[in-house]
Amino acid sequence: MAGKLHHEIIYRGKDDIDKLSKARLIVCGAGALGSNLVAHLARQGFKNMTVIDRDRVEEQNIGTQVYSVDDIGGLKAEILRNLIYREVGEDIEAIPKELTAKNASKFLNGFDAVIDSFDNSISRRVITEHCKEANIPCLHIGVNGDYGELRWNEKYIIPSDAGDDICDYPLARNLIYLVTAVAGELLIRFILDGNKENYSITLGDLRINRDE
Repeated sequence: MAGKLHHEIIYRGKDDIDKLSKARLIVCGAGALGSNLVAHLARQGFKNMTVIDRDRVEEQNIGTQVYSVDDIGGLKAEILRNLIYREVGEDIEAIPKELTAKNASKFLNGFDAVIDSFDNSISRRVITEHCKEANIPCLHIGVNGDYGELRWNEKYIIPSDAGDDICDYPLARNLIYLVTAVAGELLIRFILDGNKENYSITLGDLRINRDE
């Protein structure tokens, strides 16, 4: 009887899928990028995942995130954990807390890779600086208008906030899917081969470019 990762095993081989299942990942942020990425990775063989986010689900999240109207008011990290268990039978860890410079070592150390999908420069700076100091591989994924970027810490530049409501910006669901799909492939390549590739994506002309 074929298992739930039947097609992934045919494509990548059982040894590679076993390696992915043992990789320790922490996704920082369970919003549009983070929630879709976790759901994506769970279906590609990643099992040892943690998600950290202090926020609760709001109605405006429904269009771009994995949550339903019944989840409104609940903690994103905990709902995402329950969703992954219900849909693919994997038990990931949820940390419904704020990530700060004071607790970064407690929450981020010990992972094979940190994924930054936060939507504000303060949290991104905490991750960037801690991962650099602790020598932890870190992949940053972000979107702005019709542009998406995926950068490992060595090539990442922290964006500056415009001072507006961080939730009040244009965001296309198709771009979210593109960015998280590329992020999934980059993480697989890193875990399997140690490669660190950087990409940019523009939805307007539907281009995915590998950057030096």
